[in-house]
Amino acid sequence: MSKIIESMPGIVSYSTVKEVKGPLIVIEKTRGVAYNEIGEVMGPDGEPRMVQVVEVGDNYAVAQVLTGTLGLPAKGSTVRFYGRTLNIPVTEDLLGRVLDGKGQPRDGLPLPPAEEYLDINGEPLNPYAREYPEEPIETGVSVIDGLNTMVRGQKLPIFSGTGLPHNMLAAQVARQATVRGHEEEFAIIFAAMGLKSEEALFFLNEFRRTGALRRLVMVLNLASDPIAERILTPRTALTIAEYLAWYRDYHVLVILTDMTNYAEALRELSSSKGELPGRRGYPGYMYTDFATIYERTGRAKGKKGSITQFPILTMPHDDITHPIPDLTGYITEGQLVLSRALWGKGIYPPFDVIMSLSRLMKDAVGEGKTRDDHKYVANQLIAAYSRSLDVRNLALLVGEANLSWRERRYLRFAEQFERKFVNQGYYERRTFEQTLDIAWDVISVLPEDELTNVPPDISKRYYKRSIFEAVKDTGA
Repeated sequence: MSKIIESMPGIVSYSTVKEVKGPLIVIEKTRGVAYNEIGEVMGPDGEPRMVQVVEVGDNYAVAQVLTGTLGLPAKGSTVRFYGRTLNIPVTEDLLGRVLDGKGQPRDGLPLPPAEEYLDINGEPLNPYAREYPEEPIETGVSVIDGLNTMVRGQKLPIFSGTGLPHNMLAAQVARQATVRGHEEEFAIIFAAMGLKSEEALFFLNEFRRTGALRRLVMVLNLASDPIAERILTPRTALTIAEYLAWYRDYHVLVILTDMTNYAEALRELSSSKGELPGRRGYPGYMYTDFATIYERTGRAKGKKGSITQFPILTMPHDDITHPIPDLTGYITEGQLVLSRALWGKGIYPPFDVIMSLSRLMKDAVGEGKTRDDHKYVANQLIAAYSRSLDVRNLALLVGEANLSWRERRYLRFAEQFERKFVNQGYYERRTFEQTLDIAWDVISVLPEDELTNVPPDISKRYYKRSIFEAVKDTGA
C-alpha cells in the first residue's frame, strides 16, 4: 500500500523514498511529478533539504538533493513537491553581493527585497527577436581588444590548461571591462564553479580590495559544495544577468569559471543516474546541456541591454579535441587559447595568438566603434606574427646569421610583439587607442612595404618610420 500522505491542497507528500544514491533520491509511486519540478525532502532529523526532479517515469521520480545527501536515509524520509520549477528572487540590489549556487546569500547578509522572481532555467529568446552583435566591450587587455575584440552579445570562451593563469585573467577582465558611452549601465556576473578555498579567497579579496565588487554579483560554488548546486550555479548567474539586461537595461558580462568543473559534475550526476556514457564518460547530451547555458546570451530587439558570456575552461592534458572544449567551440563564436610556451617565457597574459579568434570582431571595430585602422592593423599583426614563427623555425635550422635582413627584421618583430603588445601588467589597463598605438609601435619594426594588409592611406597616417629607421641603424 502506498504511503502517500495528503498534506496541503495541491501538494502531495511521499514517504516512499526507495533509495539514496550519491546526490540522488529515488521516490516510488509518484503521480503527476514533472521534470525540473522542485520540492523538499525531510529526513528523521527534521531538516528540510531542497530537491529538483531530474528524471520521471510512469511510477517513480528521481530527484537531486541540492544541499547534499549526507546523513539522509531512505527509511523515514518524506518528500513533497511544489508543482513548479525553481524560481529565484532578483533585484538590482544584488550588485555587490556574494551568493551561493542556489542564489542564497554567502556573505552573511540577508537578501534584499525581491523585485521579480524568475525561473532559473530562463526563457528562450526568439531567434527572430535577436539582434546581430556589433558593439565592442573594452576589456583593457590588448590581445583581446586588439586582435579578438569581444562584442556585446557574444560568447567568447577561454581555453586554458592546468597551471596557466586563467584565474588571474578572469579577475583582471572582471575588474577592467567596460562599455563606452556616458549613459551605458554595465555589470559583471561572476560565476565560479568547483573552486578550491584558496581560489575563492583570491577572487573575493581581489574584488573587495579593488572595489570591483560594487558593480559585480559573485555566484560562488566551492569544491566542497554539493555537485547538484554546481549544476545550478551558471543558471543562477544567468538568471540574474537576464533580469539586469532585459528588465534594467544593463550591458552584462557573465564570466563562467571553470566549465570543466561543471562538466565533471554533469558526468558524476549522469553516472549516479545509471545513464550510458558518451565520449570520455561524459553524458551524450552534454552538447545540449552546454547549449542551455551558452545560448542564454545575446541582444534582443527593443531591449537596450545585452548579455555577453566569457566562459573559461581548462582543457584536460591541454587537449583541445577533448569533448569539453570541442563542444564549447561548436556553440560559441570563437575562442581565446592560452599558451604554455609563452607562460614559460614569463609573458602574461600568455595568449596563443594564432589559435585564437573572435568570429564577430569584424563587425564591431572600425571608425565610430574603436578606430578606423583597427581591422587592418589586427590582420597585419597576425599575418606578420605567423610569418615570424616560420622564420624562428628556419633560424633554428640554419642559424640567425644566415638569414636575410628582412627575415632578421621578422625575428625582431616577433620579440617586440610578444614583449610589448602581448605582455601586459596584471594591473595595467589599456584603452582601445593605447592598444592600437602599441600595435603600430610594434609593426613599424617591419619595412613599410611588408604591410600588405594595410591600405596605403592608413599606413601613411599611422606607420612610424622613426622606429623602422632606429631598428635599421642597429643592423637588425
